[in-house]
Amino acid sequence: MTGIVYDTGALVAAERGDPTMWAFHRRTLKSTDVLPVVPVVVLAQAWRGGPQAQLSRLLRGCHLQPDTESIGRAAGAACGVARSRDVVDAIVVVTAIALGGALIVTSDPDDLAHLAAALDAKLPIYPL
Repeated sequence: MTGIVYDTGALVAAERGDPTMWAFHRRTLKSTDVLPVVPVVVLAQAWRGGPQAQLSRLLRGCHLQPDTESIGRAAGAACGVARSRDVVDAIVVVTAIALGGALIVTSDPDDLAHLAAALDAKLPIYPL
């Protein structure tokens, strides 16, 4: 596996205590050397203040990926090609591509698959 990228739905699921999300996260941390990647914009979309204890716990086992100019440009271009307005989803897809075809963990598999297909990328998607 080249990597794992969590989208906003994965973070929201973790905060809700979703057993599927937590089981996936625990398996990942135990069975691979891969730390799931969370693009900073994904964190911004999921964070609502307060302690958010479950989300904070999840993030301790993740790599927070800063957004860069090249990721921003690629995400904007992806939105244009896919005719999408969801820049956060585009950043998730572009990040997964940049990681060499990383698995995306999402509650929104159709939109992410659409963006990936528009970029001719075959990305594995783990739906929640």
